[in-house]
Amino acid sequence: MKRIIIMCIICIVCFTGCGKIKGKDVVKEFRQKYEKSNGYQLKGKFDVTNNDEVYEYDLSVDMQKDGYYKVTFVNTANQFQQIILKNDEGVFLLTPSLNKSFKFQSDWPYNNSQIYLLDALMRDMEEDKNLQFKNQKSSYMIQTKVSYPNNHKLKYQQIFLNKNYQLKKVNVYDENDVVCMTLEVDSIDYSPKYSKDYFELDSIIDSDQEMEEEATGVIEDVIYPLLLPDGTKLVNEEKVSKSNGERVIMTFEGEKSFLLVEETLDVFHDFMVIPSSGEPYPLMDTIGVMTDNSLSWSSGNMEYYLVSEVMSREELVDVAQSIAGVSSLK
Repeated sequence: MKRIIIMCIICIVCFTGCGKIKGKDVVKEFRQKYEKSNGYQLKGKFDVTNNDEVYEYDLSVDMQKDGYYKVTFVNTANQFQQIILKNDEGVFLLTPSLNKSFKFQSDWPYNNSQIYLLDALMRDMEEDKNLQFKNQKSSYMIQTKVSYPNNHKLKYQQIFLNKNYQLKKVNVYDENDVVCMTLEVDSIDYSPKYSKDYFELDSIIDSDQEMEEEATGVIEDVIYPLLLPDGTKLVNEEKVSKSNGERVIMTFEGEKSFLLVEETLDVFHDFMVIPSSGEPYPLMDTIGVMTDNSLSWSSGNMEYYLVSEVMSREELVDVAQSIAGVSSLK
């Protein structure tokens, strides 16, 4: 009888304690998987949602433990490709079809959350002392707060790992519990092989490659922001010619005044590196360039430049999204 009681106690302890998996245990296993590698290659789908519109990218992330990154975005709607590259020279946003790149001296990707970088997700999980955890039937779900200084509407993320601690999906939510960004992971390789020059600028852009013909044309339809700050209105619009196309300059005045420039695309014959004080920023159907007081991006056959001395970065993003949403539907 005494033996039976002891066995029952052992069973109760095992069922109630030994087999229970905690969130910190899953995070630890996830880190160990990462630390055993010298880098990783991730492939999947990255979606950006704005209202009812979803903008989808084919995504490829290459990371080497010495701090090198190559993140390739391909817009599935128009096959427009952009690449974020980080190496010893700095951070670059490349647009191969335009033969140009912006160069930043930036803390990217360490200055905020990054939905598509394993090390950034791990950092969010480890720094959130109040993370939530659920042991689901086929996955583990870890919920953490996020840090996107350029978009304070983004509040938290749900990270899904399979039972082998492999990342499968991430959803980022806003203050209204609406999904704004999604990462669906197809595969992760923890032992990729990279050539010595894989993360060098010259290996990505070949100055001798055949480029598209130089973009020329006219602006048939001017795109106006659908969202304006209260009391701000368009007071001047001027269309001017440039060497290979047209440019429209719009002046909006009010308490939140700003300048909006729309122009036909320029394709450079020689590869051009443009210094910038900003950093890459996902903007619906494209990756733009964000600075303290401006936001610029390419969409379709047009380039856009939005600048204000009085608007916050979030306000710039709100106006830009109302422009990008219209242009991407045309």
